[in-house]
Amino acid sequence: MSDTTTTGTSSHGTGPFIAAIDQGTTSSRCIVFDRDGRIVAVDQKEHEQIFPRPGWVEHNAAEIWTNVQEVVARAIEKAGITSADVKAIGITNQRETTLLWDKNTGEPVHNAIVWQDTRTDALCRELGRNVGQDRFRRETGLPLASYFAGPKARWLLDNVEGLRERAERGEILFGTMDSWVIWNLTGGTDGGVHVTDVTNASRTMLMNLHTMAWDPKILDSMEVPAAILPEVRSSAEVYGNAKGGVLDGIPVASALGDQQAALFGQTCFAEGEAKSTYGTGTFMLMNTAHKPVNSYNGLLTTVGYRIGDEPAVYALEGSIAITGALVQWMRDQMGLINSAAEIETLASSVEDNGGAYFVPAFSGLFAPHWRADARGVIAGLTRYVTKAHIARAVLEATAWQTREISDAMTKDSGVELTALKVDGGMTSNNLLMQTLSDVLDAPVVRPMVAETTCLGAAYAAGLAVGFWPNTDVLRANWRRAAEWTPRMDADTRAREYKNWLKAVERTMGWLDDDDS
Repeated sequence: MSDTTTTGTSSHGTGPFIAAIDQGTTSSRCIVFDRDGRIVAVDQKEHEQIFPRPGWVEHNAAEIWTNVQEVVARAIEKAGITSADVKAIGITNQRETTLLWDKNTGEPVHNAIVWQDTRTDALCRELGRNVGQDRFRRETGLPLASYFAGPKARWLLDNVEGLRERAERGEILFGTMDSWVIWNLTGGTDGGVHVTDVTNASRTMLMNLHTMAWDPKILDSMEVPAAILPEVRSSAEVYGNAKGGVLDGIPVASALGDQQAALFGQTCFAEGEAKSTYGTGTFMLMNTAHKPVNSYNGLLTTVGYRIGDEPAVYALEGSIAITGALVQWMRDQMGLINSAAEIETLASSVEDNGGAYFVPAFSGLFAPHWRADARGVIAGLTRYVTKAHIARAVLEATAWQTREISDAMTKDSGVELTALKVDGGMTSNNLLMQTLSDVLDAPVVRPMVAETTCLGAAYAAGLAVGFWPNTDVLRANWRRAAEWTPRMDADTRAREYKNWLKAVERTMGWLDDDDS
């Protein structure tokens, strides 16, 4: 993707355009899209990952807001356009990452606590004491886990000096990163709009999936004051106009958690359509139409999206904590590769995994196991195993974890996976894509625009302001770039899956209850 793009050429016309801000786990970016859903310009900037203790992960929200402003200004500049050419701004964000800030000064009261952070483990166990993990599942679709935002907010209220008193006096605002970005975009301390959308709200564990509103009983149990919460709105409507900056006056018209945005960007508008996004972690979502399907197999029931006044669309979701992050770990902590791209070359230099299996339960296991007591293992090591075999096991870990989720989805929904639409940074790895197709025994399809998260936010914002008339037009924009079909024989697949599941078992029970 080139950084230099011109406008006025036949490929992009002269606009108008939609801008999308993707506030992600490792970076923030802004992409400008044309009416065909093609990328006109993009700019991106990484932010610091803060690890105060093992299992704790934080971000500096002030740094993130500065970066957001920078990438927006640079993307508009690269596109060679002015704010007059931009019809709306869409927002998508890393989900569950939790921030409390002072509404009068705009200062965060503490670093944001990131979705991967496990410090609320003990609190979640305490909240589930008599009933267990499913205490709030009927209302929220979620198991009690350190992943979600509600317990993180409670942790901050309990642990930051004087914060609960300030919250009860109405001086503090709570939000996931969509709320923080929208509040700042629309003026911050000068009339900023404090909202979230149904997809982000559905990841707090505080919203009732059936009423689409904050649940007073749960707020009470979790000891989170209602006064700090944003207003819950649809995913595609004008929340307010940007104030200041290069997009001054432009409507801020969508918010979608990143995985829901990818579902939308992949145009999975029909029941049973599924996508999987391969980034830091991996997230697979399947559209279940207008009914929340309860999961009995370790998946989450979540809101897929809601367009304006239309009824909400729900989804089943399987989340894997560590996929792309494992490749980064191989590069940064282990020094076994110099760049992420190198893993494919290294893994391709051997025929198979040499008998080694790598289960990256660095922060416990997410779906379908939900075991905070698990830690990473490499199993099946012999002297035969080289770093190339380990590299292959790293890629296979992503594929097998996807297979576990796909199986759970089929059990819950009764719908067989016919094909998987994929997106995210790891999809440039062709060996991984072939491996995925092999272990799922289904075609894997990559679209022309791999940045489906941003595209989904742009689509929702465009629908809100009439830039696109309806979802049929969006479907017509979707184009296939590549497809992989299964090459592995059934016996090999079954044997390897059995070995993988054995390795998964070895990760469990590593931490005891009293290990902090």
